[in-house]
Amino acid sequence: MIERLKPYAFATLLADATIGILVLTRHYFDDTTAALVMVLAIMATALLWKSGPALWASVICVICFNYYFIVPYGTLNIDAPEDVVAFIAFAAISIIMGQLSARVEARALQAEARRVEIESLYDKLRLVTEEAAEAELLRRSEKLKSALLDAVTHDLRTPLTSIKAAVTTMISELPREDGYQLELLQVIDEESDRLNRFIQEMMDLARLESGGLDMRRSEISISEIVETALERAAPLLVNHEVDVDLDPALPHLTVDAVAFSQVLYSLLDNATKYSPPGSRIVVSACSQDSTMLLSVHDQGPGIPRDLREKVFEKFFRAQATGTRRAGFGLGLSIAKGIVEAHSGKIWVEDSAGGGTSVVVSIPIGPALEQTA
Repeated sequence: MIERLKPYAFATLLADATIGILVLTRHYFDDTTAALVMVLAIMATALLWKSGPALWASVICVICFNYYFIVPYGTLNIDAPEDVVAFIAFAAISIIMGQLSARVEARALQAEARRVEIESLYDKLRLVTEEAAEAELLRRSEKLKSALLDAVTHDLRTPLTSIKAAVTTMISELPREDGYQLELLQVIDEESDRLNRFIQEMMDLARLESGGLDMRRSEISISEIVETALERAAPLLVNHEVDVDLDPALPHLTVDAVAFSQVLYSLLDNATKYSPPGSRIVVSACSQDSTMLLSVHDQGPGIPRDLREKVFEKFFRAQATGTRRAGFGLGLSIAKGIVEAHSGKIWVEDSAGGGTSVVVSIPIGPALEQTA
């Protein structure tokens, strides 16, 4: 209540101060000048405190104009007809000017509010336009990257195929007693395979990121997927003991068998790189609600918690502890892409008894078929 009355108090003080000064100096000007000065005070009140206080100041000035500046002085009576006209004119002008001044101020405030709103809308439009342009640029960049990657990998794979064929022929024809040259040729053969795997991983990753990797889903048992992956990973597992623990009651999965076998192969490959020779690797699978959990456990040093998300990033490589050389840092990234394309999840957790467990969660049955 007090806050609402403050503008009226200020309006009263301004009107009283103006009238007081005019009364003290009335001998230096006529009544018309006094009326104009009071109108200015009313306009100032309207600009400062809006229409209500301006109307109140108008009432004060009209009464005081009659009392101090219209004959007979010191009363509210008006004797001369021309003074009546002057009084009415002054009263009308004071009230109208006060209201008009308040409206001008209100319009100015509305215009400022609209200006701020328009600037805000312009900024939003500019931001949306920039984001759209950035999205289009990113799309074109990804398209160009995929095209360049396809071209580069094709140009690399062609000479690698020739190198592989040549070195295979040389190994088959080289006398076994020439051990030194045979060893060199085997290094070339192994590194050719390694580069070929890298090119294939780059192609798979590019297709995953562009949505071009076609998932041909069909019903298959987890035991068939595990068997295929273990057969492919056999050369990697020669120095490890592998245990398989699969729940026999698990239903069939609706997945791309080749792609999902690639996921398990990548997990086995990763386990052999980061666990010591002779250690145990366990492949297990069980059901949990409407999902299947596939896990690969190793007895390596484990992965720190702050790196467990990073291991699924492209080209991230930790220090290998086994005898094998670390890869290119693409296997787990591709595995994550394939799992997520099957509406699943993949993560790292501590393994019982030490080491690391990489866990894959895949919907079972109809939950996955709906996304196919």
